[in-house]
Amino acid sequence: MKTSARNVFHGKVVAVRSGAVNDEVELSVEGGQTIVASITQASTEKLGLKPGVEAMALIKASFVLLMNDAEDYLLSTRNQFNGTVAKVTPGAVNAEVLVDLPGGAGITSIVTMGSVDKLQLAPGKKVTAIVKAMHVILAVSK
Repeated sequence: MKTSARNVFHGKVVAVRSGAVNDEVELSVEGGQTIVASITQASTEKLGLKPGVEAMALIKASFVLLMNDAEDYLLSTRNQFNGTVAKVTPGAVNAEVLVDLPGGAGITSIVTMGSVDKLQLAPGKKVTAIVKAMHVILAVSK
């Protein structure tokens, strides 16, 4: 499968919690991370998602927010990944920031150059990558 999403995580569904409209699907992915996606019940059924099913989580880099000192705040965002900046590739307006996660996985974020300066993003900097469950797309092989 080819995709424009910079962040693709392979794993297995570990839980599905049904709601009135959307389902919450929890995926255990490489590196020991857990990703939560909020998708429609129709999508859960169409993809055949249930515990044990192999799936992929796709996250656009522009949906990945970065913050410092996340332990000082309580956030409603389900997906919070503590990591270390591995690389910052600056551009004219935006920068690509690669964050190494525990267990060997990584996540890429696109942020403004203003945010790079404000957060003092540089290799070795500890950050938390944040992704809303509604911004996670799930896919399965046919």
